Amino acid sequence: MILREMADVLEVMATQYPIVTLLGPRQSGKTTLVQQCFPKKPYANVEEIDTRELATQDPRGFLQQYPDGAIIDEIQRVPALLSYLQSQVDQDKRKGLFILTGSHQLQLKQEVSQSLAGRTALLYLLPLTLSELKTISPPPDINAQLISGFYPGVLVNQIDPHIAYRNYFQTYVERDLAQIIHVKDSANFQRFMKLAAGRIGQLLNKNSLSGELGISSTTVEHWLSVLEASHIIVRLSPYFENFGKRIVKSQKIYFTDTGLAAYLLGIQDSKQMDRDPMRPYLFENLIFLELMKTRYNQGYDHQLYFYRDHHQLEVDFIFQAGHALIPIEVKSSKTVQMEFLRGVNSFMKLAENRCAKGFLIYAGKTTQSVNGCHIINYEQTKSCVMPN
Repeated sequence: MILREMADVLEVMATQYPIVTLLGPRQSGKTTLVQQCFPKKPYANVEEIDTRELATQDPRGFLQQYPDGAIIDEIQRVPALLSYLQSQVDQDKRKGLFILTGSHQLQLKQEVSQSLAGRTALLYLLPLTLSELKTISPPPDINAQLISGFYPGVLVNQIDPHIAYRNYFQTYVERDLAQIIHVKDSANFQRFMKLAAGRIGQLLNKNSLSGELGISSTTVEHWLSVLEASHIIVRLSPYFENFGKRIVKSQKIYFTDTGLAAYLLGIQDSKQMDRDPMRPYLFENLIFLELMKTRYNQGYDHQLYFYRDHHQLEVDFIFQAGHALIPIEVKSSKTVQMEFLRGVNSFMKLAENRCAKGFLIYAGKTTQSVNGCHIINYEQTKSCVMPN
């Protein structure tokens, strides 16, 4: 059994709200987690046709089966049920009655905001953290981690990552995509996903994507929104501050799992990973996910940005902790070079009254501090965004 870091927050939220809604990608472990935390609650999966038909055609009759609440899996399949849940929890003042899970972020968030505002806690569960991975087995080397990704089923069952993510990818395109939008040319959408994987950690240029695919930039934006809504990618926004400089305003994209990204890039083994030009970006993607998972597992928004101006000053990530700003630079090298600190040091000078410290995260083992910049191994990533 994998002990998920979110378990404590999930249980606390259930003592404060009548409903807790847990969002995240398919196969990230949502169902397992909620059943572990609430083993006595009955379980209903509205992905199952007969269960979904009852919940759709007779929502009151469906909910009457659960007078003491229940776990309802993949709630976005019956969004109308949320209005009936609102009525039930308004009449019954108990906390933690219903635990909902969902895989389609945009659709479900809109429904929740309309029907369950103030009645539900909203949490996000992503695949395993580095610490959670260690509870399964000794962690593999960094190349193997990037290829295997962090989905529990792939790791626990020791499935060949290339086969596992091929199946995940095909299932997503054939099932989830059909639920969200109608794509006339699925082959072009698959090519779009592969092109997106080749742009991890880079400034997003929609015109470039539209030109390569022969589609409009409006369609590119729509497809990016679809990937984001189904928890395949995350868009990272730049940090805006009046520092007297022109700031780059384009977003960056990252995948919610490096294993899927590596599959889309055609990387199957460590030798390929070592020589692939995307390796530094995949490593950066891993660090971004670890930072984001740490925040989500605490029950918070990630509060992460990046910084780039027109004077070549760039920092991979900026964590905003209240008034404080924490610059974080990422390098996949195992050896520290002082040049790696340039961006962090420059940003700390630029925002001197708001930056008490910065971080350089790399693949080496030596930990040290240089002029307020803490140099740490990537396995210590979560320390950058943990409360002091």
